[in-house]
Amino acid sequence: MVVHNARVFTGVRGAAPARAVAVGRDGRILAVGSDSEVRRCAGRDTEVVNGRGGSLLSGIHDGHAHPTDAASRSLRPSLDGAEQTVEDLRKTLTEFLKDSSGEEPDGWLVVEDWNPVGLLPRGTAPHHSMLDALPTRRPVALRGGDGHNMWVNQRALDIAKITAATPDPVGGKIVKGADGKPTGVLKDDAQPLVSRHIPEPGEAELVAAAAKVFAEAAASGITTFMEAVVGEDELALYRALAAAGKLPQRIVPALRLTSEQAKDPRASVAYAKKLRDDFDGVRGIRFGTVKVFLDGVIEYPAQTAALLKPYLDKDGKPTDHRGDLYVSAADFGRLTAAFNAEGWQLHAHAIGDRAVRTALDGYAYALRRTGRRDVRNTVAHLQLVDPADLPRFAELGVVACMQLQWATRNAWTVDALLPYLGAARHRWLYPARGLQSHGALLSGGSDWPVDPLQVWNQVRTAVDRRGTDADQDGDLYRAKEGISRTSSLLMHTLGTARQLRTAHLTGTVERGKQADLVLLDRDVTRCPVAEISGAGVRLTLGGGTVVHDGDSPSGRAAAARVTRAAGRPRVTCGCG
Repeated sequence: MVVHNARVFTGVRGAAPARAVAVGRDGRILAVGSDSEVRRCAGRDTEVVNGRGGSLLSGIHDGHAHPTDAASRSLRPSLDGAEQTVEDLRKTLTEFLKDSSGEEPDGWLVVEDWNPVGLLPRGTAPHHSMLDALPTRRPVALRGGDGHNMWVNQRALDIAKITAATPDPVGGKIVKGADGKPTGVLKDDAQPLVSRHIPEPGEAELVAAAAKVFAEAAASGITTFMEAVVGEDELALYRALAAAGKLPQRIVPALRLTSEQAKDPRASVAYAKKLRDDFDGVRGIRFGTVKVFLDGVIEYPAQTAALLKPYLDKDGKPTDHRGDLYVSAADFGRLTAAFNAEGWQLHAHAIGDRAVRTALDGYAYALRRTGRRDVRNTVAHLQLVDPADLPRFAELGVVACMQLQWATRNAWTVDALLPYLGAARHRWLYPARGLQSHGALLSGGSDWPVDPLQVWNQVRTAVDRRGTDADQDGDLYRAKEGISRTSSLLMHTLGTARQLRTAHLTGTVERGKQADLVLLDRDVTRCPVAEISGAGVRLTLGGGTVVHDGDSPSGRAAAARVTRAAGRPRVTCGCG
């Protein structure tokens, strides 16, 4: 294939301007240069594509997402992150019950994308009694779109045998009322107390759903994913998808370790190696990453993110609550050292500044013990970072994986945060430029399906800190923390390829690299920044193979699903 008449963003510093790319039969980039230079590579059977002046660049590398969870969620009814009164919520759930009336009286009603901060009027606290009033005997579970909260009715609590006497599991919380009884809200690792009782969809149904969502990702320009929470079930799904030829992306699975597992490095390493060996040979899968949750989410009312200084109350007065730290720095350091010694990297969920510091302290310990700076240990989300810690990323060789589509001025960053952090701390939300100016390597991720998959809005929001998501006047500290357009494009291509240790294969457009490429309908290096959000993907190549053709019926269908999903409201942040 030859793509000509395009604006090639090579991602290579100092590279000459290029208008065309040739892809060889081996799936590698054969030539990059002017139209006349590259057209010389074309033979009689070469497919020639007119780029029509649009950008041609490396495929997007998503450094933190949950695509198999997106597949599972797509099989269930969704609240789409809506903000509703209790009465309106009951009406919506009653319709879901009618649509599945054959499941009475014992079939679970599981609803996705409940907004944990979305009950109106603001400050309304969820309670199982609100769900108990529904016209059903069925167990009901609303799964928070953030992945950190679940709200269930009394029937579900009874099935799970959760009572006032049930202790909080490690890394989780059973929310209880003033009477000491469970309210029906479960946080973080308390959720499995209920979810283990919920039947899972069959493999064939899940494979079909996953094939659709991975096609949507290809239609968005994504050629590589890091799946941020992976266990045996997710790996089995990947094996089935690969066997069916329905896995268009390269996958780096981050094997999830619980807070308990994090205390036993030797057993954790053995666990990860066994999963790797059991699923060795699955095409497109590259092992070498494990994932640990260090804290929860920062928005009111959850406030499970770990802070250095306490949260404020609604009147701006200090409380004694600093959130929840699920793994100590000492345990995290020993765990990291054990994995780094084996060549594996750690990927830490850290939302609050205390969790970020814990991750860095753990990585510093591991560096002292192993001397290895090449493993690319990573901190994900980085919603709040203490400025004293900004230089430590470069010093320790730690990657900052950021989900900058969240960096907008809206209800979640203002109403649910500003009063509880205060202006001085609030200014350090998502400090992308601060990290970059101190030499940190930035990488990008979507955390899909916490948010709808909006790749190009994500690229745009890193620049203007406004995006299509903003529902209040102004941006979120653009002057202080917005990064350049070039930096954003690099962050979501080469930066993430470096995070995932695949930069020798992909992430730039240069001769010899795998032809993981995306052709857009506009030049995102020159169009007005706001227009980047609406970029359409004409063509996506994975290893030289067309995995999305925007002009084909299947490509148009996948693109239409992406467009519909992009219209959904945002849920909240910090899923995984």
